[in-house]
Amino acid sequence: MKIGFDNEKYLKIQSEHIRERINQFGDKLYLEFGGKLFDDYHASRVLPGFAPDSKLQMLLQLSDMAEIVIVISAADIEKNKVRGDLGITYDVDVLRLIEEFEKKGLYVGSVCITQYSGQLAADQFKARLEKENRKVYIHYVIPGYPANVPLIVSENGYGRNEYIETTRPLVVITAPGPGSGKMATCMSQLYHENLRGIKAGYAKFETFPIWNIPLKHPVNLAYEAATADLDDVNMIDPFHLEAYGETTVNYNRDIEIYPVLNAIFEGIYGENTYYKSPTDMGVNMAGNCITDDEACCEASKMEIIRRYYTALNRTAKGENTENEVYKIELLMKQAKITTDDRKVTVAAKRRSEELGIPTAAIELSDGTIITSKTTDFLGASAALILNAVKYLAGIDHDEKLISPEAIEPIQDLKVRFLGGKNPRLHTDEALIALTLAGATNPNAKNALEQLPKLRGCQVHTSVMLSEVDTKIFKKLGIDLTCEPVRQGVKLY
Repeated sequence: MKIGFDNEKYLKIQSEHIRERINQFGDKLYLEFGGKLFDDYHASRVLPGFAPDSKLQMLLQLSDMAEIVIVISAADIEKNKVRGDLGITYDVDVLRLIEEFEKKGLYVGSVCITQYSGQLAADQFKARLEKENRKVYIHYVIPGYPANVPLIVSENGYGRNEYIETTRPLVVITAPGPGSGKMATCMSQLYHENLRGIKAGYAKFETFPIWNIPLKHPVNLAYEAATADLDDVNMIDPFHLEAYGETTVNYNRDIEIYPVLNAIFEGIYGENTYYKSPTDMGVNMAGNCITDDEACCEASKMEIIRRYYTALNRTAKGENTENEVYKIELLMKQAKITTDDRKVTVAAKRRSEELGIPTAAIELSDGTIITSKTTDFLGASAALILNAVKYLAGIDHDEKLISPEAIEPIQDLKVRFLGGKNPRLHTDEALIALTLAGATNPNAKNALEQLPKLRGCQVHTSVMLSEVDTKIFKKLGIDLTCEPVRQGVKLY
């Protein structure tokens, strides 16, 4: 993949810009951190060259002046809300985030439980954290939020919330996912800091949409595709255009909430002298670090197609409505692309039509397309991995890395003893078999060592895969899409 983003420049100017914003306010800056602090693979896909942990590395450059407050909604704790990408509940993710941050050398000051109205599960989670000597603060549900500004900016609104004690000039407010109450926590703290005579400010750090590239730029369209289930829409910021005569991009939720935020700022400070628009509140410098616009456009178009297939698969499983699919189809029209613009999609579908069986295709980093088919011994996805590593190792396609004699006992175990109906090896089983073969077969060992070269490669399959196969592709760092065909896929 062509590099289109200067990651080193990004780390440098992003941290510098945040330092400038802290100085702008004087004593303290509350920085709302949207998106993922690490493992931001969406950003690395649409901005080739962007490291998945860039935001974390940037924070590490500010570690001496930063402390982290992790926010979680009491309502999310009560209903056991799950992070879709990790499959863990939000409360468990808070514990994971604390561990990950501290392992990296960042200071986690406290946890704030928001939208509290007496939830027992929230009380239990608070007690668990306090048993581990963690500071926990409670912020309450405010009736009429966010429209009832007089109540919000009063002793019965923000004033009722517990004041989060912080010791450093940069307070990063982050959360397991959206809707946790990050912005409300920042505003509540500004209210309390003002009562104490502390000059504190607020800024927002969202990577997307990128404010200083065109509204319909593929990078921004890819963000809309990624958030199609949330009904986020990129828009021209009308407040910024009116204030400065400059066209910038923001998204609907920030634009809709800005008048309320402006009123809250005025309620706290008497007037809002800092921000004339939602764009003013942002500190994102990613747009200034794009070095090859064409490379980022191409990568973003591929991401839109990938998101389209994800939506199709979710619809086939009954996990969403067709509205998400329709929205991404509209984005594809705006980007002037179809699924045929993705080479592996075409290759996998063509092979499947020719053979009449499930097939798969992978595009390697040098542009080579490798295909596979379902056999008596292997599923198409397992066969694809083996075909790809053989090619990368310079091994003849017809050479058997795993002997049929080694596969048959595994198939017998699956069907006769474990009650399986599909005797073919999944990707994880094929990789274990390849590992065992590598103990005596140098070619198998050489092939196994090629696996890291598959990271970032594109794969398409003619049928939906099992959860096991999907997870293996994810662990290998492969960008997978599947036709929304449910052949052999268990949905329970």
